[in-house]
Amino acid sequence: MTTAQTTFADRHIGPSPDDHARMLARIGYADVDALIADAVPAAIRTGRPLELPAALSESAALERLRELAARNRVLTSMIGLGYHGTITPGVILRNVLENPGWYTAYTPYQPEISQGRLEALLNFQTVVSDLTGLPVANASMLDEGTAAAEAMALAHRLSKSKEPGAFLVDADVLPQTIEVVRTRAVPLGIEVVVADLSAGLPDDGALFGVLLQYPGTSGVVRDLAPVVAQAKERGAQVVVAADLLALTLLRPPGELGADIAVGSSQRFGVPYGFGGPHAGYMAVREGIQRQLPGRLVGVSVDAGGRQAYRLALQTREQHIRREKATSNICTAQVLLAVMAGMYAVYHGPEGLRVIAERVHGHARALAAGLRAGGVEIVHETFFDTVLARVPGRAAEVVAAAVERGINLRPVDADHVGVSCDETTTAEHVGLVLEAFGAASAAAEPPAGDQLAPLCRDSLYLTHPVFHAHRSETAMLRYLRRLQDKDLALDRTMIPLGSCTMKLNATTEMEPITWPEFAQIHPFAPLDQARGYLELIAELEDRLAEITGYAKVSVQPNAGSQGELAGLLAIRGYHASRGQEHRDVCLIPSSAHGTNAASAVMAGMRVVVVKCDAGGNIDLDDLHAKLGQHGEKLAAIMVTYPSTHGVFEETITDVCRVVHEAGGQVYVDGANLNALVGLARPGEFGSDVSHLNLHKTFCIPHGGGGPGVGPVGVREHLAPFLPSHPLRAEAGPQDTGVGPISAAPWGSAGILPISWAYIAMMGPDGLREATEGAILAANYVARRLAPHYPILYTGRSGLVAHECIADLRKITKDTGITAEDVAKRLIDYGFHAPTLSFPVAGTLMIEPTESEDLAELDRFCEAMIEIRREIERVADGSYDRADNPLKNAPHTAEQLVGDDWKHSYGREEAAYPLPSLRESKYWSPVRRIDQAYGDRNLVCSCPPPEAFED
Repeated sequence: MTTAQTTFADRHIGPSPDDHARMLARIGYADVDALIADAVPAAIRTGRPLELPAALSESAALERLRELAARNRVLTSMIGLGYHGTITPGVILRNVLENPGWYTAYTPYQPEISQGRLEALLNFQTVVSDLTGLPVANASMLDEGTAAAEAMALAHRLSKSKEPGAFLVDADVLPQTIEVVRTRAVPLGIEVVVADLSAGLPDDGALFGVLLQYPGTSGVVRDLAPVVAQAKERGAQVVVAADLLALTLLRPPGELGADIAVGSSQRFGVPYGFGGPHAGYMAVREGIQRQLPGRLVGVSVDAGGRQAYRLALQTREQHIRREKATSNICTAQVLLAVMAGMYAVYHGPEGLRVIAERVHGHARALAAGLRAGGVEIVHETFFDTVLARVPGRAAEVVAAAVERGINLRPVDADHVGVSCDETTTAEHVGLVLEAFGAASAAAEPPAGDQLAPLCRDSLYLTHPVFHAHRSETAMLRYLRRLQDKDLALDRTMIPLGSCTMKLNATTEMEPITWPEFAQIHPFAPLDQARGYLELIAELEDRLAEITGYAKVSVQPNAGSQGELAGLLAIRGYHASRGQEHRDVCLIPSSAHGTNAASAVMAGMRVVVVKCDAGGNIDLDDLHAKLGQHGEKLAAIMVTYPSTHGVFEETITDVCRVVHEAGGQVYVDGANLNALVGLARPGEFGSDVSHLNLHKTFCIPHGGGGPGVGPVGVREHLAPFLPSHPLRAEAGPQDTGVGPISAAPWGSAGILPISWAYIAMMGPDGLREATEGAILAANYVARRLAPHYPILYTGRSGLVAHECIADLRKITKDTGITAEDVAKRLIDYGFHAPTLSFPVAGTLMIEPTESEDLAELDRFCEAMIEIRREIERVADGSYDRADNPLKNAPHTAEQLVGDDWKHSYGREEAAYPLPSLRESKYWSPVRRIDQAYGDRNLVCSCPPPEAFED
């Protein structure tokens, strides 16, 4: 019998107290306190417990969230500004967004066990490519604003001139996009010029890029071909921020001559969520795909020649290129991209066009009614947004609409914008006409369509996948078929070091689809979002208490964006003191690749600090670098505990000497799950950190996103946190660095997850989770140490929250690589640990606190059995080239085929442990040829006959 589980913390933390006792005995400790005393340096231990509210039960937490949700008012929002009402098909809502088989999956770095989500992402890329008319689209961006900023940086890199000139932005671009572009341009030294381009480009000035909105923020639809041609003549790259739904009717950017298209897929079935998460997109012309930021899904083949999917051109990514990376993005918005892609699969091209025509029809009916009522319509040509001129009456009209349950956009005192969307009805149109005082004059839209000269005549979404799943039954089975190809947390532990995959509790997930949270427009009047504002304030305060910082901003919508926000705060702080010359960022050689890339994007120069043989920062080298760069030192970025999985004893010394040199200390919060309740970065010397809510605080990875990366700072950096031009409440307006994301509070729609986790765990549960993670990591390390050397340990031979199994000598002796072990683990039903990071030829293992002892032992037994298989290679029992490890993973098709010619048996391949006979995951493909996919890049849905041979 085991102790009864009575609290949420008992449910979240996998091992029982009895299991903990057994685990402690295995590593030689009588209790957890003794283990923590030996593992965590006394110098960083906090002197006070967490001052947080007592833990709530799951039902009490939901009741409190219901109270907060009730303080939000769900009106029909016709505000536009890049966010639109949409209907999520129930089959997608229930079977993707609310399905742990999709939302607990990890980034598809092991493609053999990610074929389902990779196919779904390929669908998304095809949707974007087809609708934009550009040949290559990536697997999603963080949002439209940051996608536009990335496009600006891409255009700048493509410029051949030593003095490339300015980035020209049309004044009719979304206002939040303009400001995100400005924020990102400043540290890169790029000049941004905003001008009215309705009559063409200005005559003078060098340009490297032009950004246009299509349709414009005001709703106008213009023929962009003339201004695109002008830009081309002047050697500029053209970026078009386009509405995907409008592109079902309008000529696509690629046909207009655009080089790059960016935007959001939000209106393809993804709720508002008060601003996110939503999948942005980017598509590019032929010839520049190797400079495309973000992830790119490509088509390759497996060892048997079968079609298979993988992440293509990965050498572009920040974790490899580091300070030479062209972007710091290390994640995407996969879960939302899957939803948007499936929305297109479900509706197909005909269905999307019907939706677009209905939206456009409502806009035309509205414009006709307003005209008939004597209201001036500013633009004759529009898709979904009508701009009305009402001299001096804008506030009155907007207020009248709110009384009728509808939000409109007050542009200025004389203009009101009205945007129609998929949820708009004839009744809504009538209520809007009433608000304008034009109800009695309602009229049918005129015959013909003013869009006709700009209408699209090219086909899109011709691939069979967009025509084969019209019934809900067919769609349900398609989603299930893809889900069954993957390994997610609902099947097995995902022991990825550095990227914790722990329980995403159902109670935490439940509120995000409540209409009171899901259906709030990010620019709705704030008196309609009081519950959100209270939840956000509580979450920011609790994160500040946990980390020891003075202030937290939740605006950054990924860890990489939190890094950038923190570095920009440091940059702003130095500038405020007249020390703009401080531009050197010291980064240990073990750091995450995003660190170096973010520093470069923040306008800093990266100087690498060596690590010693124990994986710690080399203090002698640090002092040497401080002596060399002290006068120009801006900051040091340190991951703590280190990326090597140890608590470095010298962290307080590192903080002290950097401060003495005039620099700031950035502690990367990626591994905060090893500190919560035990130590606070803001107390032991750090000035700023980003926090991965998608790691420590239980927001699920969703197959590679969404994420949230709040930034926490000490008091002196608080004036330099992110701000937002459309929401003064979102950050310090006078001194803030500007918006980091398009929405004022970033991906607010998933913040209830982390709020619920903290509320239900309470101060004691949060500390116990940290202790449990450290205990689990040391238990795994101790069990595996006789079989695989553990590369780095701290004091008393202990690790922090993760451990690194070193296979380099095994590889030298037997030819079996870390990758072979990773692929063989698939046959055992496991997702591999982190492969060859931060040290090539190793596996970094992080078990987390939420895996129970039986699962930890099952993983350890698999690793130990694989070690026995390696021994059979070493002693000659297995052929060095033809063995279960080199040929892993094995598919069912391969095992039942008539051409089995291997030197080992089928049973050895399929069932290396008896327990696998009860429950077996079968990889859908054999080992994938990585190089083939890069040499033969295909990144949209290939025709069925493409791989017949």
